[in-house]
Amino acid sequence: MQDAFQGVIPILVTPFKDDGKIDVAGLLRVVDHLYAHGSVGGFGAFGNAGEGYALLPSEKHRLLDAIVRHLDGRAPVIAGVGATGTEAAVEICKEAEDLGAAGLMVLPPYYLRPDADGLMFFYSAISDAVGVPIMVQDAPLLTQVAMPPALLARMAREIEHVDYAKVEAPPTAPKITRTLEAVDGTLTLFGGLNGQFMIEEWQRGSRGIMPGSDLVSVYCSIWRALENGEFDSAWSAFQRALPLIRYELQPGLGVSAIKHNLMHAGVLENAVVRHPTRSLDESGLRELEVLRSLVGTNSQPCR
Repeated sequence: MQDAFQGVIPILVTPFKDDGKIDVAGLLRVVDHLYAHGSVGGFGAFGNAGEGYALLPSEKHRLLDAIVRHLDGRAPVIAGVGATGTEAAVEICKEAEDLGAAGLMVLPPYYLRPDADGLMFFYSAISDAVGVPIMVQDAPLLTQVAMPPALLARMAREIEHVDYAKVEAPPTAPKITRTLEAVDGTLTLFGGLNGQFMIEEWQRGSRGIMPGSDLVSVYCSIWRALENGEFDSAWSAFQRALPLIRYELQPGLGVSAIKHNLMHAGVLENAVVRHPTRSLDESGLRELEVLRSLVGTNSQPCR
């Protein structure tokens, strides 16, 4: 299963209706849009770009079930899990697997932050309870939990289902190098942070990226160029998109920008976000329009 996930796997936004309730039909439109634009490598659900932190457990259950049923085996779904306790994380992961998740992207506990042995216990408990690959989400800017390369390597060696890590610990590219040197082929690495260093990460051995939902055709174009050795084309596409990629990394505002871009593309009916996510103001919307114009439309799908 270790090589099952690779390439561009976007984090699905969670659409809401005008009254703030989840919009299941809107989410499935997003899935269809992304699939048509090349997202055959899979989908991520309930990541930070999907406002997973603002969803009720019952809503996640309903949304994941709908996504898996709608895809009907066409592409895998990786479910994001961010629980502050081990028992809760185990139960959430078991439920996600039962609903059809092909993998689990799991944050470490971030309220009472465990040491290395505590992290081993946490991920071991999840691995013992499930039969699908686990992706360790190494996101210290969010969790304040440090997971050095030696610890990630130990997890890969000693915990059965830890097959992946999503490296979001800046500087990401050097960490990918150090981690791959430590793991000796036992762990597949992905990049995150909306792909701001995706080219350097690819050059150092990452096998995938999990960006937001709005620029998938751009990311696919860059990824395909890299895989084909067309590095000038990859850098050209990246340079056009970089101002928007950077803009979407603003804490608390990136999701609003992503949703407005999808609304502009005719995929979403609105750009409603759920507190504590913030909405762009009028000046922000004008800035976003300029940044969209810089990206251009000369992107190709990942196929």
